Amino acid sequence: MTPVTLNTTSWGRSDAPRRALLVHGLGSNGPLMWRFGVTLADAGWHATAVDLRGHGLSPRALDYTIEAHAVDLGATTPEDGAPWDLVIGHSLGGASSIVAAAADPDWARRLVLIDPAVIVTTKAQGNMRNSMAATAAETLESVRAANPSWHETDVELKVLSVQQGSPWAVAQSNMQNQPWDVRAAASRLTVPTHVIAGDPAVMSIFAGALADEVLANPAFSMAMIEGAGHSPHRDKPEATMAELLRSLEG
Repeated sequence: MTPVTLNTTSWGRSDAPRRALLVHGLGSNGPLMWRFGVTLADAGWHATAVDLRGHGLSPRALDYTIEAHAVDLGATTPEDGAPWDLVIGHSLGGASSIVAAAADPDWARRLVLIDPAVIVTTKAQGNMRNSMAATAAETLESVRAANPSWHETDVELKVLSVQQGSPWAVAQSNMQNQPWDVRAAASRLTVPTHVIAGDPAVMSIFAGALADEVLANPAFSMAMIEGAGHSPHRDKPEATMAELLRSLEG
């Protein structure tokens, strides 16, 4: 499987001693990971966010399996070829990061997964297709109205990500992953992996029996952001960034 070269956006000094890779979710783009980029840069890191294949300004392709996304991530390394000190992956980005790290334990020293899409059921995939179809018609006004707590930058970038991305690629990232299930890869992870999940009372795809099964791997730990949905970095950014920094203390 041949990787594509992913478009990137970065924050922080290029000579920072610690380097992080930021991986967005389905239908988004690298700039939408800006909260993580700013937080890490302020803490002395250099953070690089990718646009996944078919998203943002990255090349288009035919293969949109999680394995293909993972191959792209595995081929994305710091300039000196050293491991990433940290990889943060949201939703699809979390699933793809799991597969990349399981394939190459030297790719990253630590993972932080934001409500990762470890399993997406057939029913949930149908709901996802409907949601993505509705998203294609969103405007600044509709995103703002649906998410009144979001920072204006998140509103602007959410609309931009829809404009930049390929609707076909987004649909194929759903349709080509049948089943969508990276539990086996998660069970093989050996690097410290912290999950920052949404609140099941609001919306989370990492909860209940699934969370219990994944957390049976001692490499994993977990925190839940109360009152946040599937994108806690947008719904409850202060609490999410505080949890990120806390998880990096150990």
